[in-house]
Amino acid sequence: MKVLITGVAGFIPSHLAEGLLEQGFEVLGVDNFATGFANNMVQCQLNPNFRFEELNVNELAQIAPVFNQFQPDYVFHYAAFVGVKRTLESPLSVLSDIRGIENILELSSKAGVKRVFFSSSSEVYGEPVEFPQNEDTTPLNSKLPYAVVKNLGEVYLKTFQKEYGLNYTIFRFFNTYGPRQSGDFVISKFIKAALQNKPLTVYGKGDQTRTFCYISDNITATIKALQNEDFANKIINIGSNSELKILDLAKKVILLTNSKSVVEHLPPLKEGDMTRRLPTIDNMRKLLGKDLKVLDEGLSETIEYFSAYVED
Repeated sequence: MKVLITGVAGFIPSHLAEGLLEQGFEVLGVDNFATGFANNMVQCQLNPNFRFEELNVNELAQIAPVFNQFQPDYVFHYAAFVGVKRTLESPLSVLSDIRGIENILELSSKAGVKRVFFSSSSEVYGEPVEFPQNEDTTPLNSKLPYAVVKNLGEVYLKTFQKEYGLNYTIFRFFNTYGPRQSGDFVISKFIKAALQNKPLTVYGKGDQTRTFCYISDNITATIKALQNEDFANKIINIGSNSELKILDLAKKVILLTNSKSVVEHLPPLKEGDMTRRLPTIDNMRKLLGKDLKVLDEGLSETIEYFSAYVED
């Protein structure tokens, strides 16, 4: 089976590529390195079943010939302009991702792709109106460009399924973390600062809550969704249901790294920093068939990874 992964040089999709290669899939990865890194693909490139093309999926003239030559059975569309700070500073770059969604769905529909998997986000829930956040009761109160584009992507997938019979699975990711994550995200940012005994900065009081999913649980669940037709044309929250305040996360990272760092409070963000995140994960649990990795264990493995790259 052939799988196309867009945005393959990113944190989650590079791990996904490794997981699919281990399962015996032939993988074509594409990326334009807007937010990804070539080093993330080192393990993939050791496998003869992996091929990489540098291109911008938002440009049809670039992705169409590669797509048509490869003829994938499945597509994971993970290419996106990501990172809260980055997307707030460059909203037009976020909106350009709409073209990439259109390109992938049009090409997949014409090529008879079996299913398209889309990386949506917890951001589609906007400011929370109910807990836990359930896939079947999504409020349409997203305001930020990144969240709106993810919401629009979900609508595109549902529409293409209705109009052309193109099957999909939507993953709503809730704060996945682990080795190779870029420094734009809270856990990697905290770990890097703690390893250098620098202040860990939190916005406001730090009483915003998030849940944290280790990368291996994310990848296991998403690959099993590919292998299980029961999850075709479904939305799946991919995360943890263990809620933690950002301030408590900072303290935990300092403790686990045996750091001399202190917590430094910054003014609250004007937008983009939601008060709570807590998903229902019944579907994810069905896919995993096991308990999620405990946060302290996942943090320890992530700290071990970054320790080799961060200088004192």
